[in-house]
Amino acid sequence: NVLPEDITCLAADRMLIFASYDNILHAFARNKEVVHTYEGHKARIHLLQPFGDHVISVDVDNVLIVWNIQSEEEYLQVDFDKATFAVSAVLHPSTYLNKILLGSEQGSLQLWNIRSNKLLYSFTGWHLGITTLEQAPAVDVVAVGLVSGHIIVHNIKFDETLMKFQQDWGPITAISFRTADGHPVMAAGSPIGHIALWDLEEKKLMCQMQDAHSTAIAGMSFVPGEPLLITNGADNAIRVWIFDGPGGTGRILRSRMGHSAPPTKIRYHGQNGEQILSAGQDGTLQSFSTVHEKLNKSLGRGSINKKKSKKKGLKLDTMALPPITVFASEVAHQSDWDGIVACHQGYITCTTWNYQKTSMGAHKLRPEEFSKHKPIDIYATAVDVTSCGNFAVIGLSIGQVDVYNMQSGIHRGRYGKERAHEGAIRGVAVDGLNQLIITAGSEGLIKFWKFKTKDLVYSTELCSSPSGILLHRDSGILGIAFDDFSISVLDIETRKIVRTFSGHNGRINDMTFSPDGRWLITSSMDCTIKTWDLPSGCLIDCFLVDSAAVSLTMSPTGDFLASTHVDDLGIYLWSNRSLYSLVSLRPLPADYEPSMVTRPSTCPVQDVDMAGDEETCDEVIEYVSPEQLGEQLVTLSSLPESRWKNLLSLDVIKKKNKPREPPKVPKSAPFFIPTVPGLIPRYIAPEEENDTQSKVVNLGVLAQKSDFYIHLEEALSTNEYTAPLNLLKSLGPSNIEIELRGLAPEGGGSMEVMLSFLKMIGIMLDKKYNFELAQAYLALFLKLHLKILSSEPNLLEEVSRLSMQLEETWIHLRTLFNQNLCVLAYMKSALL
Repeated sequence: NVLPEDITCLAADRMLIFASYDNILHAFARNKEVVHTYEGHKARIHLLQPFGDHVISVDVDNVLIVWNIQSEEEYLQVDFDKATFAVSAVLHPSTYLNKILLGSEQGSLQLWNIRSNKLLYSFTGWHLGITTLEQAPAVDVVAVGLVSGHIIVHNIKFDETLMKFQQDWGPITAISFRTADGHPVMAAGSPIGHIALWDLEEKKLMCQMQDAHSTAIAGMSFVPGEPLLITNGADNAIRVWIFDGPGGTGRILRSRMGHSAPPTKIRYHGQNGEQILSAGQDGTLQSFSTVHEKLNKSLGRGSINKKKSKKKGLKLDTMALPPITVFASEVAHQSDWDGIVACHQGYITCTTWNYQKTSMGAHKLRPEEFSKHKPIDIYATAVDVTSCGNFAVIGLSIGQVDVYNMQSGIHRGRYGKERAHEGAIRGVAVDGLNQLIITAGSEGLIKFWKFKTKDLVYSTELCSSPSGILLHRDSGILGIAFDDFSISVLDIETRKIVRTFSGHNGRINDMTFSPDGRWLITSSMDCTIKTWDLPSGCLIDCFLVDSAAVSLTMSPTGDFLASTHVDDLGIYLWSNRSLYSLVSLRPLPADYEPSMVTRPSTCPVQDVDMAGDEETCDEVIEYVSPEQLGEQLVTLSSLPESRWKNLLSLDVIKKKNKPREPPKVPKSAPFFIPTVPGLIPRYIAPEEENDTQSKVVNLGVLAQKSDFYIHLEEALSTNEYTAPLNLLKSLGPSNIEIELRGLAPEGGGSMEVMLSFLKMIGIMLDKKYNFELAQAYLALFLKLHLKILSSEPNLLEEVSRLSMQLEETWIHLRTLFNQNLCVLAYMKSALL
């Protein structure tokens, strides 16, 4: 369950995890649900210590409360005077029953018995504020971290200092001891991200792990009995270090990390919809997997000179590039050369990045005239990579548009004589076949250029200054966002504005198309995310979020929409409900008030707008297709082809499938249930069983009428042929042939029933339904009974009437087919 505010304090015992925000403490079971809540503090809680069946919490007003975990009641409350003993650290020493050790900002320590509420002993301390206390593997020994950077290893039983170390990196933020694997090592963290490892036998510094994190080390813990150290920091990273190398230094075994500053631009990478590239204000480019976190990659920080940056380290790096503002990526040729190009904030040079090597690429792309001196007021504003992955197109703030080769980094040309636009470039896009390049300028012009020859093909003036463009390459549709908060959609084939949408009340931050190009999804500073349906030109979805979405990207498979938000480190995934449930895509009314939707989190939460969803779902009535859309239309049956297509060639198929040897009859098969011989298989009643022993066939049984025969007889009087037709539709090809053979007089039928069958076909042709079945059944009937039909005048008259019907229907159909084929042939060959 998500807590309403940021968690400020965290602790765990063997069963529960304790987390506090402000002055309230919660206990989580199974890392998911809140099972206990402890309320009683007046100020923010800043220290937690699980203590058997109790948990101890200390707030910033210096009030210590001991809680009973199960009953959620206060067991004890102790108030300390802030001037003389401001509690800054708490520890339960091993084997000290019912006792806790408290450290203070004044430097003194106190040992308390919680059960009897007595102060047992006061340690004078070192007159420096205590930041952390940690139990050593030896009983009675604790490590005390001080604000001065000193670490005191102290025996609390005899109140004597065993050893003393000092770090020059500021206060000690965390201490941990390596236990049970034969290495007496103590690790200590610092506020600048370095970790020191101290050898407790030699009483000296063993090694330093500099820049383990880019911010203060917040927590640190050795895994018991393993050479593994887990650390985390405010840089949004958790790392596991393994100590298996010479000199005792650690290397990263595995890590999970995100951006340490909010991401500004996200885009899906590749066509499988599994990787999201994200550029953040911390200057890094990272790849996040939507499948599993272990597939995440960090491509690192941009640097002017990578070698110099490595020598100087993170803190003193003057070579670091500004954060990435916009980037473009392509998977074609990404294994051969760099596939990502990025523009940096206020910087003219664009950098290339290699996704396969997860590092910054080989080339720095900038115009040759600026290679020696770097102008301050000119910078790259827009970038795109061609679908083949060979070229990068970069637009500058002075209206210049350049093309570079991605493999060599060589400048390959410029659009326009000196510049493509009078104003700054607001967007560039290359079509899917490298025929056209589209540029948008702040002066309000959209220009189409030949990609290869660099000639201007077409220019159109817009109603307002564009703030950004986005091209859906597959459908050739260009989305244009304007400074007046409106959106237009331009068709690059006809070069006309085909849709215009207005409704946002703030600057449009980002746009994304659905994979099929039917939806355009936009986010704005008015905190709304809107979905526009392009074919109907309507708004079909709109919802509010509590923080404006800075960037949006839709998965190439259409299953997720990813978003990043103002002052938020995470990337949020929204699922596309139209893939798995019935969703109304009706236009929203003009006075529609969007509801606030909570952002997705790692645990399932109840949707805020569930009630609204139910209403829309109720409105959507599931469409049931009728048997026939219209009586003038020829309607086919929904039966598979195998039921009717091979009716005329059944004898060929039977001959083909005939076994070479006759099947051998088993000697005795008593478990087979005996059946009555006849057209319709029926089981023998128990008393009749003795009669079946005779091998003489009873001809009276064979002459028995089938259900289809009976239905056809009844239809002569009622003229209702639905029942015999449905019965025929349910039979397989062999059974259909048997039934039609049985209609002739020599098969036990009659002329009247044959006439009835022809009338059934006539009605099917009249009503124009089950059209292909009527043709197939009639063809088989004519094949089987042609001699009888030619000798019987009644049947001959009915057949000639059917022939006329068939000819009329076929002439009508043939005319329509010919018209369609003619139009198709014209569209294929004509130069439009």
